[in-house]
Amino acid sequence: MEWVVILAGGSGTRFWPLSSPRRPKQLLPLAGEIPTAVAAVEAIESLVPRERIIVVTGAELAGPLGEAMGLPAANFLIEPRAASTAPALVWATLEAKRRDPAACVLSMHADWHLGDGFAFRRTAAFALETAQRHDRLVTVGVIPTRPETGYGYIVPGDELVPGVRAVARFTEKPDLTTVHQLLAEGALWNSGLFAWTADRLVKEVRAHAPELREALPLLERGDVVGFFRAVTPVAIDVAVFERSAHVATIPGPFPWDDIGTWEALTRVREADAHGNVLVGPVHAVDSANNVAWSEGVPIVLSGVKDLVVVHANGRILVLARDHAGDMKRTLEALPPNVRDLP
Repeated sequence: MEWVVILAGGSGTRFWPLSSPRRPKQLLPLAGEIPTAVAAVEAIESLVPRERIIVVTGAELAGPLGEAMGLPAANFLIEPRAASTAPALVWATLEAKRRDPAACVLSMHADWHLGDGFAFRRTAAFALETAQRHDRLVTVGVIPTRPETGYGYIVPGDELVPGVRAVARFTEKPDLTTVHQLLAEGALWNSGLFAWTADRLVKEVRAHAPELREALPLLERGDVVGFFRAVTPVAIDVAVFERSAHVATIPGPFPWDDIGTWEALTRVREADAHGNVLVGPVHAVDSANNVAWSEGVPIVLSGVKDLVVVHANGRILVLARDHAGDMKRTLEALPPNVRDLP
């Protein structure tokens, strides 16, 4: 049977001061009226029943996510520690296999924007079918819409069957010159939407992932804490996909964004006639191409452009849009009494 694993961890820093460790971006309505975690469930609930949706997250988020997503506690796996995506996905896959020995798993994240639910579900169903029929690890490559340096790329290789290709290589967050070269080669964005059978993933971990391999027996015996204590944190892309010969890629013809920065709201929310994305009681006068978000206090923009202005949680952030990707450095420069939210 088909299962879906939703990764929903996060430290809540990318959208400071709106986000926090207790309210990270997947619990925020960044792309519309509902949180992205709720949108993730809505995107796939017609593909698999809710009892076959597993959410991997931290202890503080399980309650709020369960309430928002409408899923029972049995659907949640609580990570003993954050160790990147590979340990989380191996654990969730083995849990699906424990409940269903023939489990085939689709992996996605709780903080994406998916612009066309029908196209997404059609692609997800094809990824699951490909994983089962051809016994491959499947990665969905989203068709790029811009030269983006913040994403990983997949260069497709030879066609395996119609609509399915091998992977020639992966390239992680290239510079702009390399991005243009990759786009000329027909490269796709590595979305992080994956599919595999549980049996195939375990085989590939044993063959290619020394960061996890020695700890796998602990997990198979049910010692989750011991497994997470023993593993080396590593992304599933690095641990398995970039090392395995049993990988295939399919194209994802749907709008997709990982909403990684405040600037990303210009891509996932409607702007006014002057390119401003305004959320809450915000008024723009003679201003253009700004992102402004207020949780209650009126904000007035006058004669400014290319800014991010946010009021939330008792903090005010004013940021140049082209610095939005460097929020980590901004926060590291703040004193704790300012950075840490109430």
